[in-house]
Amino acid sequence: HRRFDYRPKTDPYCQARYTFCPTGSDIPVMKEEDVIEVYRLQAPVWEFKYGDLLGHLKIMHDAVGFRSSLTGKNYTMEWYELFQLGNCTFPHLRPGMDAPFWCNQGAACFYEGIDDAHWKANGTLVLVTTISGTMFNEMAQWVKYDNETGIYYETWTVQASPDKKSTVWFDSYECSKFILRTYQKLADLGAVFKKIQTNYTSIILFSGEPIYLGNETSIFGPQGNKTLAAAIRDFYNPFKPHQSVREFFVDLFKIIDRVILNHQFYLFYNLEYWFLPMKSPYLKIIYEEVPLPVGSKASFGV
Repeated sequence: HRRFDYRPKTDPYCQARYTFCPTGSDIPVMKEEDVIEVYRLQAPVWEFKYGDLLGHLKIMHDAVGFRSSLTGKNYTMEWYELFQLGNCTFPHLRPGMDAPFWCNQGAACFYEGIDDAHWKANGTLVLVTTISGTMFNEMAQWVKYDNETGIYYETWTVQASPDKKSTVWFDSYECSKFILRTYQKLADLGAVFKKIQTNYTSIILFSGEPIYLGNETSIFGPQGNKTLAAAIRDFYNPFKPHQSVREFFVDLFKIIDRVILNHQFYLFYNLEYWFLPMKSPYLKIIYEEVPLPVGSKASFGV
């Protein structure tokens, strides 16, 4: 996933249904001698059934919690879409504009408190490691860097087949990937994680080798490819970005219909368009184990 130099200003056209990070605050500076507990937080976004096609799915949202021993204060940190999931997955087709218009950014949100009831009742709230105040402060610096340079949300993972060793053409960049990056950063700083099973949700598309199509200017600009531009617009036409989570999944199934009927998908990734020659099983939503990390310090015996 490409890193960018800065986060672009958001266009006023992009309106969120829910305010991003409404009670968010700056990450506090912890005292070096503090001992901070780190919690894994996970709860379902929305559990649903859809006939026999995909069965019962576990679509989970991930976050990380912290508790300071010195102050007794709890904190939650998560990463999610500025304008909700639909906007990160589908563009707007605006009148008078040739190119699809994307309202797509994701960012970290940090706030005081952990909503114990929410995470415990529906999912997971479990201690994974303990860190020092110094490590926490170093992690906070890394979060700032990660946030300023990794700016676009990416819903899809694209790979060649369901085989575990299969080629990954494109990797997703969403809430769970931020949590995994955070754990890895803490491990690199010296955190030792407990041996517990940790699972994450991925939405995977299956495709032959992707074909590079170009960027917005080369496809939709004055010298662009009118036929290709029309095909991309037509592909995105049925989807509505401003929507609830429920409506998002209705659109997800519209995509599956189109993808299976026509074996095609147009992917917008790092500001570029790609054509995916889709193949069976086309799309899977999986909930699989990703182990907690082992730090680079520990592995080299430092």
